[in-house]
Amino acid sequence: MKKISIVVPCYNEEENVEALATAIKETFRKDLEDYRYEIIFIDNDSRDRTREIIRRLCQEDRDIKGIFNAKNFGQFNSPYHGMLQSTGDCTILMAADFQDPVEMISRFVLEWEYGYKIVIGIKTSSKENKLMYWLRGCYYKLVKKLSDVEQIEQFTGFGLYDAAFIQVLRDLDDPTPFLRGIVAELGFRRKEIPYEQPLRRAGKTSNNLYRLYDAAMLSITSYTKAGLRLATVIGCICSGCSILVAMAYLIMKLLYWDRFPAGMAPVLIGMCFLGSVQIFFIGIVGEYILSINQRVMHRPLVVEEERLNFDRPSGPKKKADRGPKGGQPSAQGAVGRYPGGQGPTAGPDGQDPADGRPEGADRPKRRRRRKKPDSPQKEAAQAMDVREQERG
Repeated sequence: MKKISIVVPCYNEEENVEALATAIKETFRKDLEDYRYEIIFIDNDSRDRTREIIRRLCQEDRDIKGIFNAKNFGQFNSPYHGMLQSTGDCTILMAADFQDPVEMISRFVLEWEYGYKIVIGIKTSSKENKLMYWLRGCYYKLVKKLSDVEQIEQFTGFGLYDAAFIQVLRDLDDPTPFLRGIVAELGFRRKEIPYEQPLRRAGKTSNNLYRLYDAAMLSITSYTKAGLRLATVIGCICSGCSILVAMAYLIMKLLYWDRFPAGMAPVLIGMCFLGSVQIFFIGIVGEYILSINQRVMHRPLVVEEERLNFDRPSGPKKKADRGPKGGQPSAQGAVGRYPGGQGPTAGPDGQDPADGRPEGADRPKRRRRRKKPDSPQKEAAQAMDVREQERG
């Protein structure tokens, strides 16, 4: 039976976590009876009762697992890390606020069984604020035009990913992952399923202007060169315009020396304009440097504080009993060295392990070694000593 992993990142979702777990299990009971499920809630340091509820869910169902981060590691690292911990034949990433419809799970699995390694949901409309939806659309279009890699519009990461693609993510080892760009750049053949994004079921979104800006800059610095190229182009254009204006002022001053006062206004306007352009592009360059710095430091995606219902790794191997001091192994530690684990004093069936004889049996007498004859030099020396003694 195939197993499907559901990864749900959480942050202050006490009103949605239990309802989502119930809805997922109901979907498997009705539409996916032939599959096993694994629900992984990864909590990004929530300040409400989210962790308490996840603990209770894990106690009630061993197929529900929990990961508690030591602190908030951002909206990209935490879901990505949760996907890497999944063990199913495929992994589905979805939000905890019900803005990713649970009903899409069965449709994702159906397309996966047809052979697609990646099945993603594409928003065609949304019940959220119209202005925000329009701004998001403008952002997706901008990144798509600036990027060297074809980006996916209205894609939030909600989708199904085969275990083969999860292994690609593990091998990638990216400390600042941007899943939407990775799917577009390194993903397998994919199926896109349109859907309408509903409103949050309960609670308040944790996204704010800074988080949205951070997401935009991560995508731009990871998949576009446009910022740096634009700085170069605009720098050249401003330099050319400055040279033309300077030459025009010089000619006008030479032709109308007394009637053409230059004044300080053009100088101040030019300085403010060029200064603002420089500051803007220094900020762009700084974003690229920040992205490079984060990748060079190569810090872990998250630091886990606790895990629930995950299989514990086997403990360290026990060292062989070395017996009493003096280096003699005990009978227990001799397994594999002496047959049957009997130790060095006795073998199986009371035999001596040294030569296989029963205990108490007489040992055969050892042959005496023959004395080697003396060398000719030594015999001659002994003969000379004897002659000297006889003369004396």
